[in-house]
Amino acid sequence: MTPRAIVRTATERGLDMIAVCDHNSARNTAATRRASRGGDLVVIPGIEVTSSEEIHIVGLFPSDEAAEAMQEEIYSRLPGENKEEVFGYQVVVDEYDEVEDLDDRLLIGATTIGAQKVVELIHGLGGLAVPAHVDREGFGIFRQLGFIPPEMKVDALEISWRTDFAAARARFRQCRNYTLITSSDAHYLADIGKAQTLAMMVRPSFEELRKALAGEDGRRILEPENF
Repeated sequence: MTPRAIVRTATERGLDMIAVCDHNSARNTAATRRASRGGDLVVIPGIEVTSSEEIHIVGLFPSDEAAEAMQEEIYSRLPGENKEEVFGYQVVVDEYDEVEDLDDRLLIGATTIGAQKVVELIHGLGGLAVPAHVDREGFGIFRQLGFIPPEMKVDALEISWRTDFAAARARFRQCRNYTLITSSDAHYLADIGKAQTLAMMVRPSFEELRKALAGEDGRRILEPENF
């Protein structure tokens, strides 16, 4: 899952836009964006944050600088050190897939930031906050909290590739109140594009995605039954 390989695979599979969302880190997002230069693929910088309640919340950002600012907030409140013999190497690479550093933080762990604060921090940096794989038992907001608090103003909910939108709405009533998206949540090249969200937008871009998630100016997310 190096930048060049991700960009090549996503392009071969006909994707227009992807987001790179490592766990609790954005150190490889800028390199992946640089690796996509000169091509048609748009890469959005992101982070999959683990809140103190062990909820996964994806933050999507308008710039590398915003993602890196969120990373600093996370790193200041991310206890623990990586054990390479258990969790493997956490490699930081450049756009040519050359290793630049090894991150020794426990990126697989939970931050000490509550879910509400995570959402507020993402929005404060101009980002979009999307609770991830809400239908899953592990790290899903419904499993961990049981509901989405009314004060938590998220921009959409992500459904894992294992569940369709109708089933999610039938199982979780609050899914009826939010825009739903799905993604591959790819940890391996073979999984890139196995689940996709189709959006009606003028062009693939962060601002167009923001409008589509909000249903503004004719932009919208097209659900699978409407493809």
